[in-house]
Amino acid sequence: GRPVDLADGLLDRVGLGEREAEALPHGLSGGQRQRLAIARALAVDPKVLVLDEAVAALDVSIQAQILHLLDGIRRDTGVALVFVSHDLAVVQHITDEVVVMRRGTAVEQGPTVEVLADPRDPYTRLLLASVPRAGWDPADAVAARSAVA
Repeated sequence: GRPVDLADGLLDRVGLGEREAEALPHGLSGGQRQRLAIARALAVDPKVLVLDEAVAALDVSIQAQILHLLDGIRRDTGVALVFVSHDLAVVQHITDEVVVMRRGTAVEQGPTVEVLADPRDPYTRLLLASVPRAGWDPADAVAARSAVA
C-alpha cells in the first residue's frame, strides 16, 4: 500500500491515533513519543529491535503499557528484542534470556528466571542486592559490593 496507509497502520499498532499523527513532538507525552519511536522502528520490518533504556524515563504506569506493547509486538511479529536496561524488574518482565554486563564484558548469561533467582557472578549478586524491595537491607548491598573486585 501507500506510505500513508503504512504509517496509519503502524500508528494504530502502537496505540496512536490521528491526533498524535498530526502533533509536533513537543505536543506528545513521553509515552506517546516512545510509541512513535517504536512505530518508526517497525516501519522497516526488522528482525531485531535494540531498545536502550526504552522505558527508563517513563513513570511506572506508562512503563507497564510500553512493556505490554513490546511483548505484544514480539509475539505477533516474531521480532527479537535486545533490551538494554539497568532496571532488573523491567528485565525480569520483558526478557527470556539475560546477559549481565560489567565494564563492557559479559559476566553472566542464561535464562532470565535462572540468572536472577540464582546468580553465579558476584557482580550479578551485587546488582540484585542493590534493588530496594520489601525486607531489603542496604547492608546486603554493601556486603555484595565487597565481593566484587
